[in-house]
Amino acid sequence: MPKATPERSCLACREPKDKGSLLRFVLAPDRTLVPDLQQKLPGRGAYTCMKAGCVRLAVQKKQFARGFKGEVLGADAEALVKQVGERLVERIASYISLANKGAKIVSGSDQVSERLKKGEGGVLFVATDISADIGERFRGSAKAKGIPVISLFDKERMGALVGKEMRTVALVLQSGFVASISSEIEKYRNFFEEERE
Repeated sequence: MPKATPERSCLACREPKDKGSLLRFVLAPDRTLVPDLQQKLPGRGAYTCMKAGCVRLAVQKKQFARGFKGEVLGADAEALVKQVGERLVERIASYISLANKGAKIVSGSDQVSERLKKGEGGVLFVATDISADIGERFRGSAKAKGIPVISLFDKERMGALVGKEMRTVALVLQSGFVASISSEIEKYRNFFEEERE
């Protein structure tokens, strides 16, 4: 018989979900609350939905203190939301670096334009500080070929991730990295979903 997937309840909304789809928190030795995105840190875990709203509600209702049976340090809602957001972005960045090492990224306007025309690519990253008209041109080309477009990094950071000078665009080519990056982007979007509505 297949092993049942463990479930946990969100501290905020109390909804039971598959443990892997939730956001896990653990306590550091000094009882500071730490988000454990990969669910690998040692110790007892407490869970919320992968949503900023549930993290805020859990803090507001003092559910982390209840879940960990005692005082919890660092349970500031906005600081936790920011920390989780930053960690989600860092996970996406690390996959971009890995894809680059695996020669599965092209960057720079000319190379990316050429690949987009051919419909090659899995995910297009457009710098947050790209000029509006150039950004729209790349977004339009990608959309026409059904390639998702993401803006998370400025030109300098994007260049650093692909080992170059500043880059306005970077295209992740079809490979195993696309699924991993898409999964992390989905988590990031879900986490901040309420803010965008």
